[in-house]
This record gives sequence, structure tokens and C-alpha cells, in this order.
Amino acid sequence: MKRIPLLFPFGLTVLWLLLTGSLAAGNILLGLAVAFGMVLSFQKLRPVRPHLRRVHVGIKLLFVVLMDIIKSNIAVGRIVLRLTGDREVNSDFLDIPLELRDPHGLAVLAMIVTATPGTVWSGLTDDSSVLRLHVLDLADPEEWIRTIKQRYERPLREIFE
Repeated sequence: MKRIPLLFPFGLTVLWLLLTGSLAAGNILLGLAVAFGMVLSFQKLRPVRPHLRRVHVGIKLLFVVLMDIIKSNIAVGRIVLRLTGDREVNSDFLDIPLELRDPHGLAVLAMIVTATPGTVWSGLTDDSSVLRLHVLDLADPEEWIRTIKQRYERPLREIFE
């Protein structure tokens, strides 16, 4: 029998209580019953469970991603406002070889790339070995490959593999 994660159903129950605006015993019991029922039902839909190895790396990665999002917002804003001077903006697709194979790590990488303005996750090969990325301002493809691999893929591999 699989272990039931307690944080998720209790979190759902708290959310339920906030939405209903009531701490009545019936609401608490209903929230707990529905939350635990959902967790037990959804466990069958998720056959592969994540195995986090180095959570402290994830915390550091979070701050790296936040800083990159801020920098990318500024860079995209400069492009949109045409503050790039005489430099031509080259928008293109880029194929990035990946070593990361964990589906949870790949999902987090997809969220990072998509949350960062100026980049969009465009596809992944069937064997998860190549990421296709669209970059709004692709000046140096090798620099982009190094950035994705060192800043995002390497820490994700430490966390998930």
C-alpha cells in the first residue's frame, strides 16, 4: 500500500475552509473527506512518484530562476519598446541536447523556460534527449545552450536524478 502524503490533503482542506469562510465541524469533515478522497483517487493517475534528492539545490534554483525572470522581463521590455539601438533582434528556434530524463525534472524545466519571458518550450524529442526552444532574441546559440544546461538542467538533475 502506498503512503498517503498528508500535506496535500490538509492543504486542500485549508483551501476549502478559506473558500467557504466557515470553520464549522461539518465543513472541516467534508473538506477532509473530499481532500483525502481526491488524493487517494489521483495516486492511481500518477504512477511515477518524484524522488527529491537535494532540496537545498531547489531553493537556490528558485532564486536563480526569479533573477532570470526579472532580467528577461527587462530584456523583453527593451525589445518591445525598441530600445535595442541598432542591434537587430534575431528570433529563432534552438535545439538543446538534454541529459535530464526524469519526467518531474523535465516538467520543472518546462515551467522555468515558459515562465521566463522571451523563451518558449516548443517541443521535446520522444526519447527526451533534445529540447526545442524558441528564443525571442537569439544572439549566441552556444551561450543559450550553456545557460540552459548549467543554470537549469544541472541543478534539476541534482534534485531529481
